[in-house]
Amino acid sequence: MKVLRTENLKKYYGSGESLVKALDGVNLTVDRGEFVAIVGTSGSGKSTLLHMLGGLDYPTEGSVFVDGKDISGLKEDALCIFRRRKIGFVFQSYNLVPVLNVYENIVLPIELDGNEVDTEYVEQVAEVLGLKERLHSMPNQLSGGQQQRVAIARALATKPAILLCDEPTGNLDTKTSQDVLSLLKVTGEKFSQTIVMITHNEEIAQLADRIVRIEDGKIKGGEQDA
Repeated sequence: MKVLRTENLKKYYGSGESLVKALDGVNLTVDRGEFVAIVGTSGSGKSTLLHMLGGLDYPTEGSVFVDGKDISGLKEDALCIFRRRKIGFVFQSYNLVPVLNVYENIVLPIELDGNEVDTEYVEQVAEVLGLKERLHSMPNQLSGGQQQRVAIARALATKPAILLCDEPTGNLDTKTSQDVLSLLKVTGEKFSQTIVMITHNEEIAQLADRIVRIEDGKIKGGEQDA
């Protein structure tokens, strides 16, 4: 089943001679439970694509379907609620709340939405990510790799339809990057999580089930294997 789909997705900036086609007719599908890496050089459109997939920006033209819902036309309030409930984000910066401990950071999005925390599931996620013994630690007591694992756990805690990762190991050294990405893959498999990851690192991309390449705002390879 397709959990993510774009139709003729376009994002243009400027006009006339200064027109920039950040995305120029992107058609992409991702199956439920699939781990897809989107690879491209700086300026290729990969981060713009992630922002469109996550409802962080509106397309100039085209549609984005997440879990069967066309999010490209939703008003900001409805889009905000949909993002919180259906889309998990992991960025380069961990964005942890410094005054909350690990467990409190992980369950924060659930509590903000007024929902009951599935403590058994959260503990399972924490265990898979090697955080079970650090749930009462504060962010400043953790290494960069541990903080990124907390960010991944927080993104997974809401049981999102898709998990979007934007250069998730950009602030980590090579060894820690490989460890975190391996854990991300294992976690995705264990909880049947759909993951879309943006990266410029070919070695990291090899961990994915499928690699999609983007150049000049267009898909250049990988989609035919969908």
